Amino acid sequence: MRPATVFIALLMAELITGCRIVPKYGEHSLRGGDEILVCGEPFHSGTRVVNWMEPGGYDAYRVERKFVPADRADWKTTKTENSQLETPNRYGFRQSSQLSSNDLERVRTQGWDLDSLRKVIDLFVLHYDVSGTSRRCFETLHDRRGLSVHFLLDVDGTIYQTLDLKERAWHATTANTRAIGIEIAQIGAVPMAQRKKLDLWYTQLEGATRLTIPEFVSPTGVRTPNFVGRPARPNPIVGHIHGETLVQYDFTPEQYAALTKLTASLCRVFPKLRCDYPRDESGKLVLGKLSENQLTQYTGLLGHFHIQKEKHDPGPAFQWDKVVTDAQRDLRRRRWRRLRWKQRS
Repeated sequence: MRPATVFIALLMAELITGCRIVPKYGEHSLRGGDEILVCGEPFHSGTRVVNWMEPGGYDAYRVERKFVPADRADWKTTKTENSQLETPNRYGFRQSSQLSSNDLERVRTQGWDLDSLRKVIDLFVLHYDVSGTSRRCFETLHDRRGLSVHFLLDVDGTIYQTLDLKERAWHATTANTRAIGIEIAQIGAVPMAQRKKLDLWYTQLEGATRLTIPEFVSPTGVRTPNFVGRPARPNPIVGHIHGETLVQYDFTPEQYAALTKLTASLCRVFPKLRCDYPRDESGKLVLGKLSENQLTQYTGLLGHFHIQKEKHDPGPAFQWDKVVTDAQRDLRRRRWRRLRWKQRS
């Protein structure tokens, strides 16, 4: 029986009988399989999440490289072989001006509590990984570049959490202290002159487009057996970011579904995180970098390109309205269900 099924069955039994099922000491306890971890506490997201402590997860706390032989994985050898890695840590501490010096010292020495973290986090930064799969992305970030991100979203919709959200991941320069970051598995957007690069990853046949992960990306690490990925829209999308014309295939429906639920969950956990994206005076998506003052005042979802001018992710194909509208709808449904539950009890 799947963990999620066991969790639901136990919950229903508790609701029907009115009795709480208490496990025996030392008895194995199953998790539901959709929890994200914030300050060590689990919060349900409604979508599949694999955390860094589970088999098949990606652990950004580790010092050793993951994708090299064991006799070369230690930090001493790693530093010798890769001068780009300057520290064994791939993350840091959130030094936020939203907390007093006394509160910062308290959470630094005693650990983050949820109320303190809620004062700090108000951004959710979306990236495409230019790696194509979450496994390859983690190898690039962790083993080669000494970077990190809180979540990886693979092509089949599986979300991998690599760090507790209390940590300051290294993914978006000046926004890192305030931000949660996610790398969405996709090769990304390219200039029109380089559009043939996309042919390595996408095949069109009889009007249908299929994601074809190249042979050099092996093993893929995709968790769903025999998964067949298809972009949400069959044709490549042409758009403009920073005034540059780019072409990109859309993300998979599975990625959109998972990202929507994660977005709604994060906006629920962190009240300062607005469920919206940067808009201009006409209400349309801002297609360039935010000024320093705009970024300081902004709260909500944003792309990597809103922070750094040389970045284009999540690209012109990303459906901002779909994610935000569906996440807002999900938030309203959860509030309604919670209200109904309170009325019944």
